[in-house]
Amino acid sequence: MQRRTHIDESPIRFDLWRRRLPNWLQRFLPSGGGSHEDHHGKGMFGFTVFLLSESIIFLSFIFTYIALRLTTKNWLPPGISGPELSTIVVINTVVLLSSSFVIQPAENALKRNQLNKFRWLWLITIAMGSYFLVGLLIEWKSLDFKITTGLVGSTFYLLTGFHGLHVLAGVVLQIIMLIRSFIPGNYNKTHFGTSATTLFWHFVDVVWVFLFSLLYLWRT
Repeated sequence: MQRRTHIDESPIRFDLWRRRLPNWLQRFLPSGGGSHEDHHGKGMFGFTVFLLSESIIFLSFIFTYIALRLTTKNWLPPGISGPELSTIVVINTVVLLSSSFVIQPAENALKRNQLNKFRWLWLITIAMGSYFLVGLLIEWKSLDFKITTGLVGSTFYLLTGFHGLHVLAGVVLQIIMLIRSFIPGNYNKTHFGTSATTLFWHFVDVVWVFLFSLLYLWRT
């Protein structure tokens, strides 16, 4: 079958520009001069654009939170201590951030056709993400304020809840990828699903670093 190639007629030579980028960044861009068969590169590029759009949403929430904190005199209502840097929060943070160092070797193992190693590491990542979600619910129940408790309540639950939805989505994606690993030959041609899920999980972890700093380390 003859290889089909989409000719790039743009005056900007994107193929030359791409070669100057670091190898870790090239994996997220289409390769082969726009070849029809470059499904993985095009898929990763599209998924990266999707994550950039998600970043804009999180940034809008974060900047709104900062603006409200700086302009509100009585941020904490009387008798409200606000989010506390409790043991649960610390353990949750360590577990979630550590999961990035588990899911990446899992993806690498799949690329080397080490299917059993991939499954075990992937399963551990699922467990770590699930642990974070359970810990988040436990923390919510222990707080002395609700979502209706002024700005501190509405912003806290919005930020942690929106991030929690992304963690839940990441866990669901991981479960789907794990189930697909038991389909014979499913990952013989492409690993786009696991690569995209891994990238999404790294994104979730990076976002939590910013939220953790704002919500728990920034004290009044």
